[in-house]
Amino acid sequence: MEFFRIKKDIPFMSYGRLTTTISLVTFLLSVFFLFHKGLHLGVDFTGGTMMEVNYPQAANLDNIRKAVDSIGLKDATVQNFGTSQDVLIRLPIKPGLSTAQLSENVLSALSTVDPAVKLQRVEFVGPQVGQELYDKGALAMLFVCVGIMAYLAIRFEWRFAVAAVIANMHDVVIILGFFAFFQWEFNLTVLAAILAVLGYSVNESVVVFDRVRENFRKMRKASVPDVINNAITRTMSRTIITHFSTELMVLSMLFFGGEVLHNFALALTIGILFGIYSSVLVASPIALYLGVSRENLIGGGPEKKTEAEALP
Repeated sequence: MEFFRIKKDIPFMSYGRLTTTISLVTFLLSVFFLFHKGLHLGVDFTGGTMMEVNYPQAANLDNIRKAVDSIGLKDATVQNFGTSQDVLIRLPIKPGLSTAQLSENVLSALSTVDPAVKLQRVEFVGPQVGQELYDKGALAMLFVCVGIMAYLAIRFEWRFAVAAVIANMHDVVIILGFFAFFQWEFNLTVLAAILAVLGYSVNESVVVFDRVRENFRKMRKASVPDVINNAITRTMSRTIITHFSTELMVLSMLFFGGEVLHNFALALTIGILFGIYSSVLVASPIALYLGVSRENLIGGGPEKKTEAEALP
């Protein structure tokens, strides 16, 4: 399917130095904010108190949040838990207040709004558990990156593998930079979104790289920049359709999904936008700078049918 037919190849590689410079600047700014401000870690990582309360009717989450905010717990997370009558409240650690005191204060504030509220359970998540989740999350990201690099090195060539991983790390660091700069809460759902962005972004790189490999077989006399320009231009229609559809769905979660999905959708929105940019204007120029060529990519071996042959 090709809704947007582009007849003349767009000279993307002629802007390679500019786009990679912009990427380097945004990357360094993100690293600066990560070290200067740090991430605003949620209860999942820092530890805190979890309360489950029940209402005889569907709970009004906005009123619950206002009640919790009124006692100075603005960092609390409020969400439905299982049913519309059950609510899970995650409270950060408050110096000078025990878990029992904190839960009593919250329950008292909720009872003022709705006396029918019932406390189901109270649990304390220690910082040791949060640190373990943080470490395992970082390890999961490392394994994903290593897996992506191994896959691309086997499927294509090591230059493409390095280019794709640099582009993917560019996306991840920029997402983290946004969360550090604006001090948005970083929790397990945001981590899940980042892992999803890694897989999503590499898929776009694979499609472009596959087309590049196919072009090396078809465009025997063309230069490497012209081959890459043609590959990106020929996949533009697919890129526009795919990313527009995905972004539409993610934006619907961002605006209508409520507080629970807000940061998850926010991370996905940033990741998808920068994923398009990095796959086209970061990964491809880096592959070009690393010296990708017809000889080291297809090696004169038997021609195999690739995914690009199925593309318009």
